[in-house]
This record gives sequence, structure tokens and C-alpha cells, in this order.
Amino acid sequence: MNVVTRFAPSPTGYLHIGGARTALFNWLFARHHGGKYLLRIEDTDRARSTEPAIAAILDGLSWLGLPWDGEVTYQFARAARHAEVAHRMLAAGHAYHCYASPAELDEMRAAQKAAGKPMRYDGRWRDRDPKDAPAGVSPVVRLKAPQTGQTIIKDAVQGEVTVENAQLDDMILLRADGTPTYMLAVVVDDHDMDVTHVIRGDDHLNNAFRQLQIIRAMGWPEPVYAHIPLIHGPDGAKLSKRHGALGVDAYRDMGFLPAALRNYLLRLGWGHGDDEIISTAQAIEWFDLDGVGRSASRFDLAKLTNLNAHYLRETPDAELLPLVLPRIEERIGGKVADAGRERIVRGLSGVKPRAHACRTR
Repeated sequence: MNVVTRFAPSPTGYLHIGGARTALFNWLFARHHGGKYLLRIEDTDRARSTEPAIAAILDGLSWLGLPWDGEVTYQFARAARHAEVAHRMLAAGHAYHCYASPAELDEMRAAQKAAGKPMRYDGRWRDRDPKDAPAGVSPVVRLKAPQTGQTIIKDAVQGEVTVENAQLDDMILLRADGTPTYMLAVVVDDHDMDVTHVIRGDDHLNNAFRQLQIIRAMGWPEPVYAHIPLIHGPDGAKLSKRHGALGVDAYRDMGFLPAALRNYLLRLGWGHGDDEIISTAQAIEWFDLDGVGRSASRFDLAKLTNLNAHYLRETPDAELLPLVLPRIEERIGGKVADAGRERIVRGLSGVKPRAHACRTR
């Protein structure tokens, strides 16, 4: 098998530290198996996707040392292809038009809630003749999902996970305005990009059961799923702003080296015996999914800082100069002359044993 992985962030902000670890795992797995690591920007949420956020993601991945193969794929630009697949599913009887109005759906959910039932679409247009459609209503396109049996995922991290198909409703593929939903777009893009392994956070595990229905309806090869546990804060809660910096750019500004951050993120949820200091070459040689644990990892800034101190001591002075120099010049408000640069390099050997971050303030 020619391994192909992908990292697919939504450009609604900075490159999150959790997203950086997901990118790292995808990159390492592809490199370990001699495959490809692709980048897809999932910018279908036009209200929240921004160019500065896209730039921040690309910059963060480049700084972290995780170069992707080929061109970046932008999901929004592929909307016509996504819609084409939905129409093929309609023609094959795997999808149908739903003419239920927003008011009808609100009433349906309210009744389900009052009865203590799960709130999901009840399939009211699943088998109805489109000739019964009310005038002036633009329909959505819904997947005709299986209603009996089970869907089983043999996840490379979570193990075998099963859901009853009765718990899955007929999700929307195309909205009333003809635009594709995220669930459809992801499946089509993964197929067209020849993705063989979907490595992502375990908060997407429920999505996998729904996305598999599209894959199977189209008769496409199923990828290997690997849903990795999320990163938590020191208190065991999901990592959030109250735990400190969340973006990769913030750690760069605090003076952390990309090699140190890669090493630390690698050890958050993956292990190789008792090894703590792991070079990039070793990581590529050793990394595989069987080393990923099922439990959430806790982010520890003190451990990252200590690891960074090690990498600072091991980094040649000449390589540290380009990292230190911009900070010094920013602080003094001017350029450092050649003689000054030489003095900085000579002084680094004395500073490094005491340093924990590559910063001047």
C-alpha cells in the first residue's frame, strides 16, 4: 500500500497545539512508510475562514518543520465536485430530496425532546414521492443511511468500535442552496486525494460512522481510521485558553525551538520505551500507530521548558544566532553590526547552559 495521510485544519484561527500534534503524527506516519503527507485547508465555513488564519497555519507548519507534499488543497474551491457526488448518489438511490421546512424540523425536534427521545431527523421524506413536494420549497439532499444493522470501525488506535445504524439519521449532503456540507466534502476530498489513513482527533470518531455511509454508498475504498486522544491541561480538562498559550506561534514567540516542540508533542500520546529525547530521524524510524495510547495526554509547560533547555544546549551557536538576533534588534531598535554579531556568538556558549528559551526578554 502506498501510504497517503493528510492534515486538514479549518482556517478559523492560529495553528492550535493539538492540531500541530495531529499534523506531526500524520507527517511521521507518512515519512515512516515512505508515503505522502498532504495538506488540505477546510475553508468551507466562509463566515469564519480568513486569509490571515490560512497564513498562520502555513507559517506554523513551516516553522515546526512539517513540510507537506505537493500543492495545498482548498476545500471550498472543490464545491462543484462535492455536489457532483451528491447528485450521483441521488441517481443511484442512495440519497433523496427532503422538502421539510425549517419550521417543520423545529417542531419535530421539540416533540422528540418533550418525549425524551434523541433529536434527529425522522426520515419523513425518505420514501415520499417528490410530486408531493410543497410549492416554493428548495429541498436539501439527504443521505439514505441504513436503518438496521451495525457500522463497525476497526480503528488503529481505539480498537473495534461499533454503533447501531438506528442511531444514525439521514444527514444532509447538500443544503437548500446547493452548497455541500462538511461531512460530504471531507469524504470526497479524502477519496480524490487517495488518502489511505485518516489520523485525527478522537472528537471526530462519531463523524467517521457517518462518513463511512457515504464511502460505502459510492463503493469507494475505506481508509484506515486512527482517532488519537485529545490533549488536556494539567487539571485533566480539555486544553483551553485558561491553561495558557494554545497557538504554535505563541510558543515560537516564547523562545521554544521547533525541534524541542516536535519532540515534546511526539511524546504526548506516543511512546518508545523510556526514550524522552528523540531526534527527528529516530522519530521517523520508530513512529507507528501501535505506539499511540488511548488515554488523553496532559500538557506540561515545565516539561516542555526543560526539553527546550536540552535542545538549546545541543544547538550549535551559529544556528542559534538567526533565532536570537531578530529579538535583540527588536529590543535595541536597530541592526546589530558584524562585530556585535561575533560577540553574540561568542557569548552564546556561556549563556546556553543556563537558558531555557531562546528569547531576550
